[in-house]
Amino acid sequence: MTQLESARKGQITPEMKRVAEKEKVTPEFIRDEIAAGRLIIPANIKHLKYRLDPTGIGIGVSCKLNANIGNSATTSNLDQELEKLHMAVHYGSDTVMDLSTGGDLDAIREAILQASTVPVGTVPIYGALEMVQKPEDLSWQILRDEIEKQARQGVDYFTIHAGVLKAHIPLTRNRITGIVSRGGSLLAQWCTARNQENFLYTHFDEMSEILRAYDVSYSLGDGLRPGCQADASDVAQFAELDTLGELTARAVKMGVQVMVEGPGHVPMHQVAMNVERQQKVCHGAPFYVLGPLVTDVAPAYDHITSAIGAALAGWAGASLLCYVTPAEHLSLPNTEDVRQGVIAYKIAAHASDIARGRVGARDRDDELSRARFNFDWERQFALSLDPEAAKAKHDSTLPQEGFKDAPFCSMCGPKYCAMKITQDMRSIEEDTLATVK
Repeated sequence: MTQLESARKGQITPEMKRVAEKEKVTPEFIRDEIAAGRLIIPANIKHLKYRLDPTGIGIGVSCKLNANIGNSATTSNLDQELEKLHMAVHYGSDTVMDLSTGGDLDAIREAILQASTVPVGTVPIYGALEMVQKPEDLSWQILRDEIEKQARQGVDYFTIHAGVLKAHIPLTRNRITGIVSRGGSLLAQWCTARNQENFLYTHFDEMSEILRAYDVSYSLGDGLRPGCQADASDVAQFAELDTLGELTARAVKMGVQVMVEGPGHVPMHQVAMNVERQQKVCHGAPFYVLGPLVTDVAPAYDHITSAIGAALAGWAGASLLCYVTPAEHLSLPNTEDVRQGVIAYKIAAHASDIARGRVGARDRDDELSRARFNFDWERQFALSLDPEAAKAKHDSTLPQEGFKDAPFCSMCGPKYCAMKITQDMRSIEEDTLATVK
């Protein structure tokens, strides 16, 4: 049985127990959230035989982040992608997606699955395209075989753009950036060329049977997500979202776990509305957002523009934040881009957990603040999301080990540190009180 089917029968699986342990909640809570469709554990039965450490994604647990890796037809190789994987997991990514579009895709995917301790997602249509000359030659049979092959390999969740319907395509004509999803654009091209309905939609139940057999989770893709501020929250985006709500209900009825993907590029004042609308339309299924980017004018800094939107989305109720790196819109991310993207989104996820008042979310912040006030530099470094970067920044101006015990940094120096002045004031107050007593 899938995790969803087990939960509905009142059973607690080993994966539910592990997630409960990591989240510091009861296994019964995890089971009940899965049964309600508000939480998923992407854990392919094949990947569990490798080294997968199960992860829970849902509004009732801590906000998670995903890192996209994968090569292209022009750049990167397997060793570099494995290096990106290790970098992402080292800095705290909760899931990864292999978006490879060039080279030996099966070998790359197999290597990532065997090396990854976190859930791995893919977009199966990329593999299916390797079997045809042009997108119009795709068929349900070709993609079905690719989906089954990847499920057997151990992929934990699939991005499936089944919500892009033929009737939705004309709704994108007045957009500035049109259709920016690779999967969405390919399927729109197929529907237009064939004058037929999206085969992922028409064969959705058959596809769900394959996913159910391996307990692969759906990540229902937002193929019509907005690619700029001007296109955000338009009729095309929400027409697809309504279809995703329908598909969510169908998949859950068949015992398949579901999360739903969301935009994209969204101005700050529309982020919460987008999350709330998804939660209502998609029956509370976990929301997986890309960013969103809250402005379009910062190429090379889109890990920042998107982390702002991601923090707002997490606060509003998004469950999984897909990172954006400094390379977004410009190039294939390298290992350093991955590190910066993961750190930016670790900050966003943690900030949203604090804002949502999750039990214990602020404990690390308070402990670091006490270490800061006590000038315990080593403890500050250890509690940082990026300890190496924090230590390197401190040591860039005061590298000598003796300054690790100093009650000041190079910003204020020994005379003007406000916290040292506060400590001295408190010491005088305590001495005065002692004298009075």
